[in-house]
Amino acid sequence: MNIYVCIKQVPDTEAVLQVKDGTRINEENIKWIISPYDEYAIEAALQLKEKIEGAAVTLITCGPNRAESALRSGLAMGGQHAVHIETDEYPDHKTMALALANAIKQDENFGIIFSGKQAIDDDSYMTHIYLAEFLGIPVATNVIVFNHEDGKVTVEREIDEGAREKIEMQVPCVVAATKGLNIPRYASLMGIMKAKKIPIKKLSLADVGITELKTKIQTEKLYAPPEKPQGKIIEGEPEETVKELIRLLKEEAKVL
Repeated sequence: MNIYVCIKQVPDTEAVLQVKDGTRINEENIKWIISPYDEYAIEAALQLKEKIEGAAVTLITCGPNRAESALRSGLAMGGQHAVHIETDEYPDHKTMALALANAIKQDENFGIIFSGKQAIDDDSYMTHIYLAEFLGIPVATNVIVFNHEDGKVTVEREIDEGAREKIEMQVPCVVAATKGLNIPRYASLMGIMKAKKIPIKKLSLADVGITELKTKIQTEKLYAPPEKPQGKIIEGEPEETVKELIRLLKEEAKVL
């Protein structure tokens, strides 16, 4: 079985983002990383590979040339193959899922497809669901427990108020990982050196059947939220402070 992991390259969580041209971020001097939820997906795939004789892990992404470094990072963790659908365009989540699905379908032996539950840059939470739809296979999202036995996948996913839902799926299927599923391993020095030598299969959007981008989502405006004003500390006796608080809520905050 060939195990796939869909990953996305995103800005580091500590990066200082600035708006460029009013519709996108300025990508200069930004450190790029694998989206953290995707790291749980990679670890789950590697653990599964270790249990199945002859299994292989292939990382796949869709993005510009710089996204190759995310694939190299995943290969350094232990992935064996990588596919890069290279584009400088910004396809919407549905189109990106279609590109990923068409690339994966080129492999007749694909089995379980892992991904993070969402990317931390736009929090779309949609790509893996579209992917399963295009492939015609089941999907479970927000997965915190994963088991594979006798050709079936059993997962537990977090739902409202801390409850869990248990799902059984046939293979192939899509599993979207969340925090708590595992602890992603660090890449070893030997793994980093090996990753540099692994060839990455390059595809264009046309190679996966997308000749025209029909993006449904258009960015009208991108801006940083205004800074929150500093809070006020009201000092004094309880009876006085309560009266002052009510006055401020009425006259300044205008919420009463």
